[in-house]
Amino acid sequence: MLSSFYRYYLQLGRTFIHLDGIPALAIRLYLVPVFWMAGTSKLNNFDSTVAWFGNADWGLGLPLPWLMAALASATEALGAILLLLGFGTRLISIPLAITMLVAAFTVHWQNGWQAIADASAPFANASVHTASEKLERAREILQTHGNYEWLTESGNFVILNNGIEFSITYLILCLALLVMGGGRYVSLDHYVGLKHSVNCNH
Repeated sequence: MLSSFYRYYLQLGRTFIHLDGIPALAIRLYLVPVFWMAGTSKLNNFDSTVAWFGNADWGLGLPLPWLMAALASATEALGAILLLLGFGTRLISIPLAITMLVAAFTVHWQNGWQAIADASAPFANASVHTASEKLERAREILQTHGNYEWLTESGNFVILNNGIEFSITYLILCLALLVMGGGRYVSLDHYVGLKHSVNCNH
C-alpha cells in the first residue's frame, strides 16, 4: 500500500517536471513591481534618500550614504528589469537579498515582525497593542465626524507597524530564485543556457 502510494507520488513529480519553471516565473513577476517601486522611488527622491540613509537622528545613520543610496536604488530598479526578463536571475538575487536583509535589520527590526498592526496575531508586541487602541479611537472619530461608509468602501482602515514581515518575505523569495533560477522555458536564462550548451557540444 505504502509502496504503491510512493510510486504514484513519484509519477506525479515526473508529470509536473516540465512545469517547474512556473513557480520561478510567479515569484519573479511578484517581485518585479515591489523592487521597481522601491528603486524608482529612491531614485526620484535621491537627495532625500541620501539624507535619510546618512542622518543618525531621524534616519538610518549609515556610512557613505550617497554610495549606499545609489547601490540600493540601482540594485532594486535594475533588479526589477532583470527579474522581468529572467536574465541573470541567480546573480541579481544575491544583492537583492542583501538589500532586503539590510532593510530588515536597519529599518524594520525595532518594530517586531508584523508589517500591519494586528493585536490578535501571535507575534504582536507592545507597540502593536497600542496601535490597535489608536485605530479604534480613529474609527470613533471618523464615524462621528466623517463619511465613514465612503471612507471604508474600498477596505478597512489599518495602522502600519512597519515590522520585518515584508522584507523577510522578499528575502526568502530572492533566496528561492537563487536556487531555482529564472525558470525553465520562461526566462532568458533558460535560452541562453541552451545556446551555451549547444555551442559547447560543437
